Amino acid sequence: MGRIFLDHIGGTRLFSCATCDTILTNRSELISTRFTGATGRAFLFNKVVNLNYSEVQDRVMLTGRHMVRDVSCKNCDAKLGWIYEFATEENQRYKEGRVILERALVTESDGMEEHMGEENK
Repeated sequence: MGRIFLDHIGGTRLFSCATCDTILTNRSELISTRFTGATGRAFLFNKVVNLNYSEVQDRVMLTGRHMVRDVSCKNCDAKLGWIYEFATEENQRYKEGRVILERALVTESDGMEEHMGEENK
């Protein structure tokens, strides 16, 4: 059987889909842990890979009105959070193009040390 083409973002601390363990992003892409989603605590990330996107939806959230798309795992289609497409409030524009992953829907684990070209001593 074939496998869906998946990207690997690398890093020493990885966030993966809690359902199928597909790698989504790493700790260095984390912007904030101070968000709330439908399942509770949520994290804002700069870059996330291996996602499917829903159609754009207009949502009124705690911080105002936003145009968002739900995001799900590219491998198993489990819902993971959303991406901000547009924020109507000027002070919320930093979220545009950023992804929210709900803490209950992802796992965090150790990745690989990135020592390219170094000799083992």
